Amino acid sequence: MENKIKLYLDDIRTPLDKEWEVVRTFEELVKHIKQVGLENYDVISLDHDLGDSAIQEYILNGSPNYTLDYNNILEKTGMDCAKFLVAESMSTSIPLPQIYIHSANPIGSANMMGYVNNYLKNQKLPQTCIRVRIKLSM
Repeated sequence: MENKIKLYLDDIRTPLDKEWEVVRTFEELVKHIKQVGLENYDVISLDHDLGDSAIQEYILNGSPNYTLDYNNILEKTGMDCAKFLVAESMSTSIPLPQIYIHSANPIGSANMMGYVNNYLKNQKLPQTCIRVRIKLSM
């Protein structure tokens, strides 16, 4: 595949740049990756909070206490997506594409960046997972 894919995971927001392919849930991300193959992505940008219970956990626990209790989150989050991507890279020996985090949740963002960057560090690769702002169409 010559033109590699830019994949954007977010349950609500849509990027202004039409080059992004958008998925809304963990399940859609997994299906997309399995159908296309990890090697065919240039960049994957992840949101953390993918539903009401994740947002509620951030508001009630994360914001005032600087921690997230994932037991209180009913839907899969961007953290689950980060873990899936690392597992997929490990099981296929295909390097991760560039991973960005665009979540407004600073605790979730830090958790995902730490997870991905720790994997990259253990693979003796540069720790390139960063938090970014992507222009939105809404």
